[in-house]
Amino acid sequence: MPLLHPTRRTLTTGGLAAIATGVRAQPAPLVPVRVGITSSASDVSLFIAHKRGYFRDEGLDVTFITFDSAARMIAPYVAGDLDVGTGATSAAFYNAVGRGIDVRIVADKNSTPPGRGTQPLIVRKDHVDSGRYKTLADLKGFKIAVSAPGTSAMTTHTRALEKGGLKISDVDIVNLAFPQHVIALANKAIDAAFCVEPSASEAVRQGSAVRIMGDDEVYPYHQLSVMQFAGQFAKGKPEAGKKFLKALLRGVRDFNDSLTNGRYLGDKGHAVALILAEYGPFKNPEIYKSYTTSHSDPRSEEHTSELQSHSFISY
Repeated sequence: MPLLHPTRRTLTTGGLAAIATGVRAQPAPLVPVRVGITSSASDVSLFIAHKRGYFRDEGLDVTFITFDSAARMIAPYVAGDLDVGTGATSAAFYNAVGRGIDVRIVADKNSTPPGRGTQPLIVRKDHVDSGRYKTLADLKGFKIAVSAPGTSAMTTHTRALEKGGLKISDVDIVNLAFPQHVIALANKAIDAAFCVEPSASEAVRQGSAVRIMGDDEVYPYHQLSVMQFAGQFAKGKPEAGKKFLKALLRGVRDFNDSLTNGRYLGDKGHAVALILAEYGPFKNPEIYKSYTTSHSDPRSEEHTSELQSHSFISY
């Protein structure tokens, strides 16, 4: 009697076992991760990682939740409604840490080396055309929009005013979400804004504002925003935290590879502009190709092993 081929015997046995038990191997469920964003241009690496499946490759099911400022993310961290946050550091963040609330900065998001500004000062076009605004000193008495009080962006605002010989008390601060800056400028409800991209370029494109100067000119090398983990996510799901950073860094590398002199040019740049148009507040990819974007440090990948063993996953 001839011997059955070993491979065929294995397959036959396995097939009979599957039929007998009715059991099939199921993929492990994806780990849900809730991520707070501000729908700014600097969210691009997250959008790339989501669109290109890098988070799913790591077994994560990432959901984005939009806030008007990272300062608004503290309460959801505490309530357990948010795992990861992105955006500017703020007085709210440092006050929370000072009160013992467990939230941690874990990675770079973006900064402003010269030529790579992302949150410019823009002024209403009619003020520029009429001569009401000529220099920074003319900001006195203006209603100026920012995203939220006490954020790192307010440092840029303060420095710009100082360049014009002014103080915060010389202007009227209005707190609005960035996309609302565009509407408020068009409606003449505000006079100027420190407005993040792509909203700043959209206001200029609509003809309601003029770009005055970038935050890279006002405050070069400013660490404008960061990635944050809620403490309970870092402690309760340390493996998910490592995998999140690994996927994010793939997005950062793709982001940097897509740029030519800080802009989305060529085929790779166009592909990323399409992703921004899908995930961002404005749906025309040409808007995202019209400005120079901020800097995300690609060297973060060199420190992946350090991040993975960092105390944020072992407290």
